Amino acid sequence: MTKPFDAAITRFFDEEAPKDIRRAIEKAKKKDILTEPFPYDDWMEKDEYEDQLEALQIELVRAQVHIRDAGLRVAVVFEGRDAAGKGGTIKRFRENLNPRIVRTVALSTPTEREAGEWYFQRYVTQLPSAGEMVLFDRSWYNRAVVEHVFAFCTPGQRARFFDQVPRFEEMLVEDGIVLVKLWLNVGRAEQLRRFLQREKDPLKQWKLSGIDVKGLAKWDAYTNAISETFERTHGDVAPWNVVRSDDKRRARLNAIRLVLRRIDYPDRNEAALEVDDRIAGGPELWLGGA
Repeated sequence: MTKPFDAAITRFFDEEAPKDIRRAIEKAKKKDILTEPFPYDDWMEKDEYEDQLEALQIELVRAQVHIRDAGLRVAVVFEGRDAAGKGGTIKRFRENLNPRIVRTVALSTPTEREAGEWYFQRYVTQLPSAGEMVLFDRSWYNRAVVEHVFAFCTPGQRARFFDQVPRFEEMLVEDGIVLVKLWLNVGRAEQLRRFLQREKDPLKQWKLSGIDVKGLAKWDAYTNAISETFERTHGDVAPWNVVRSDDKRRARLNAIRLVLRRIDYPDRNEAALEVDDRIAGGPELWLGGA
């Protein structure tokens, strides 16, 4: 079977990956947690996960009705390392929701015209209107991390971003937008294991990009960029919510809970919305070098 990018991910695993990462992947069973330390040894059981997910999707439908009827505007930012599970989490958010009320925004590389605009401009046009929730599959934080790591922006442009983004987000919140920022975090061994799985699965190969392949050797650069991003953009007005996603099931459940807890809709099932603080919390949960 042909592997994308001339099997570059397999080649990285065989020739460049740190020995401890290689060993962890080679000896692991499918549902073993590879990142240390982690509060659980393996994935949540499927039956338990599906029961909790069904309860949360009922809550999402209730929240959707309230968003529509109350004219709320909700913006959820999904960020994280490559293969951290952003797309899968968004899919579970949207499974039973009306696409006219809840939509996903995943912007491609800026056009020549967009590159000449104010950096935030193309994101502003995608912000929610009254009665709408928008899920940003990556966001304006591209400048803080990916663009910086690959030198797609200048140091001056990034410095200006860090100067402007707190004020930008403060204006959104002051204007009434419910802004939720999620950072899905995954350890290095688990990230590489997921890339290897995508490389050999013809139904998932489309998820891989050249940036993913090149980024495998830039783990430390990403770590430094992410750490600085938390330091400079986490605050009371627009805090970061870190979700440890080595176990995709627990990550999806807790990401949904974090968002639902920010929406004050009627007849909320508080028990279903209880967040596992071992999986989700502030930047203190982020393990940059894991």
